[in-house]
Amino acid sequence: MTMEFTDRVSRVEPSATLAISALATELEAEGADVVDLSVGEPDFPTPENIVKAGKDAMDAGHTGYTTSAGILELREAIADKLADDGLDHNADEIIVTPGAKQALYEIVQALVGEGDEVVLLDPAWVSYEAMVKMAGGDLTRVDLSDSEFQLEPALDDLGAAVSDETELLIVNSPSNPTGAVYSDAALEGVRDLAVEHDITVISDEIYKEITYGVEPTSLGTLEGMADRTVTVNGFSKAYSMTGWRLGYFAGPEELIDQAGKLHSHSVSSAVNFVQHAGLEALETEDAVTEMVEAFEERRDLVVDLLDDHGVDVAVPEGAFYMMLPVAEDDQAWCEGAIEDAHVATVPGSAFGTPGYARISYAASEERLEEGIERLAEEGYL
Repeated sequence: MTMEFTDRVSRVEPSATLAISALATELEAEGADVVDLSVGEPDFPTPENIVKAGKDAMDAGHTGYTTSAGILELREAIADKLADDGLDHNADEIIVTPGAKQALYEIVQALVGEGDEVVLLDPAWVSYEAMVKMAGGDLTRVDLSDSEFQLEPALDDLGAAVSDETELLIVNSPSNPTGAVYSDAALEGVRDLAVEHDITVISDEIYKEITYGVEPTSLGTLEGMADRTVTVNGFSKAYSMTGWRLGYFAGPEELIDQAGKLHSHSVSSAVNFVQHAGLEALETEDAVTEMVEAFEERRDLVVDLLDDHGVDVAVPEGAFYMMLPVAEDDQAWCEGAIEDAHVATVPGSAFGTPGYARISYAASEERLEEGIERLAEEGYL
């Protein structure tokens, strides 16, 4: 039997980050010592109080379905958290999802149709492109590599890219893969363009709690953006809960109604006891602060190590990634790095920016030092 697959699936590639991670796992299974700098998750355990809350919720019988949008207590707590960020959403304007990735998927499916234009800021997280293609949308990309990955110097380029035909713009600050945090002036420029051309904007804020000396602004707080911004966040990064799969999005009620249809017919709801763990997570500050301080120290270490080898990088202000300038064929560079040096990184071309590799510094200082040294010894720096 020969199966025929749909265009929406055939037009996308598997996740490059997960593919590299799988290759690293395969090499490790063969006995190799791989320094994995490709991973997009904290190397810290989930804080004990959050784990206990999840266990207590199971013991209390919270193992069945919840309402599709999520338990009311969690949505109210998320609304309070968003209010602290300056965003005005009630519980009915929030959907809790199995991870922020599912939130993004539902939003794109609800807003993007065949031939609709979606604008990305490159480098852009790998799954944005796939989600848009699966929805039938067309991509227009704005390259930020010439401005050290900052948006403000590239606002003219963004202005030239958008039009009245643009359906959606995706903004991710702090950014994966660059760690860039966009300035208020940059976000105001986005606001002006979005209002002028009547564009809906996704503000992906999954790394909002992981910043170093800067306070990121939520796009939806700007005048004129409340009714055209969909804010996405989750628990994976800030609370080291990647495997728990818990995220959420907040937006205008009409979007929540439409995206809620997809949500109810696909995942039904986020896991019940995980939502109760999420309630506890929103009250957890000390563990987040300690983790962010450790990431900042690691960032500084990697920047210094690279500088010792004559490599200059744009210093991240958030998240736990940086973009390393490499050979023009970044795919070959990354493949060689993992084969020769046993150091796993992700090609910049996967994010729309060839000539770079993404490094994650969500690893111990010892392993970061080992990884950089191996790359240098094998001639990759």
